[in-house]
Amino acid sequence: MAPRYAPSLRSRLAPLLLLLQIGFIVIYALYVEIGSNIKADGTTFSSSYPEFQDVNVMVILGFGFLGTFLVRYGYSATGFNLLVAAMATQWAVILNGMELWYYRGKIRVDLRSLVVAEMCAASALISIGALLGKTNPVHLVFIALLEVSGFVLNRWLLQTLLMPFEKEKFDRQAGLFSMLGSVFLWMFWPSFNSVLVDHRSPGRKLGAVCSTYLALAVSAVTAAAVSVLSSPKGKLHPIHMQSCILAGGVAVGVSMSAVHQPWEAMTIGFTAAVLSTIGSRYLKTHMLLAFECHDTRALLSTHGLPGLLGWLAHLLLQIKACDDPTVAVRFAVLHICSLLITISLSLCLGLMTGLLLKWNFWRPPQDNKCFDDQAFWEFPHLAVKK
Repeated sequence: MAPRYAPSLRSRLAPLLLLLQIGFIVIYALYVEIGSNIKADGTTFSSSYPEFQDVNVMVILGFGFLGTFLVRYGYSATGFNLLVAAMATQWAVILNGMELWYYRGKIRVDLRSLVVAEMCAASALISIGALLGKTNPVHLVFIALLEVSGFVLNRWLLQTLLMPFEKEKFDRQAGLFSMLGSVFLWMFWPSFNSVLVDHRSPGRKLGAVCSTYLALAVSAVTAAAVSVLSSPKGKLHPIHMQSCILAGGVAVGVSMSAVHQPWEAMTIGFTAAVLSTIGSRYLKTHMLLAFECHDTRALLSTHGLPGLLGWLAHLLLQIKACDDPTVAVRFAVLHICSLLITISLSLCLGLMTGLLLKWNFWRPPQDNKCFDDQAFWEFPHLAVKK
């Protein structure tokens, strides 16, 4: 017999989704049009569509299966990931097109704008991983809308101001599906890092793909080694092989414009894997015990620390390449300002999101009902027979 749960979300989730979707349809009907910049002979389409598909696979399959390591939360991890990605992408298309709407009265949708929108949605999906299993779908939709808004706002601020210078259980079978998500992300991360590089610069695009692959390869090997060294029994930890192997791709993606040599990408991947694996082994538990800070998918060690490492690598490589000390100092000041702006905006949005999610109106799941699909999904084989 299935356990009893809190009242259904019919009065919360369904009206929210319908209201948002109808609102998006109205906005798209009034202000959005299909872009006409794709050539009829298919030249541009044939080069753009594979990249769009790569990013699409990462967002839907990669991040979806990545959360299935939770024993009784596989349906929710994949199903809610698709729901949030669909809503966040539609919202991101609108926000990214606001400037074009201001000048031309219309927002244009093409493959590139969809790719950018899905990358914005990816930022929300990554953040949601920290609260996976502790929230309901209403929470996730609000997180996605706020995260995408913050992502777009942060990018606009940086481009405008700085543009002049460049409790959980792990199951073996569920973990296998989670590993599948990691494999998808590992395979398609080079496309994710290179998709926005200008097609008119094939050398830069090739460099982005090669640098990302080398960083990922090194981080996979290094994560395996550090996982064994940090284990009391000298064995591989499956969580490390699911998340820490991606650290190199995260770090090199931040520093991509400054990486010009293979050894630079490999060094970044090596250092990122060491930080990520050690952080995953020790930091997650200590954060929970010391600050009661829950992080289901260990985002701090998988994305946070490698991201900061990539920022530092970008700063050092750019200073190294500058011949003029004055230019180097100015770049360093602006680079540090960009980090401070991003962190400040992230803290503000995180605080606002946390206060919003703690409101009991959204009927958050009880602590003893977290990480369980039966709270949100109907399973006929578990139905009570009358």
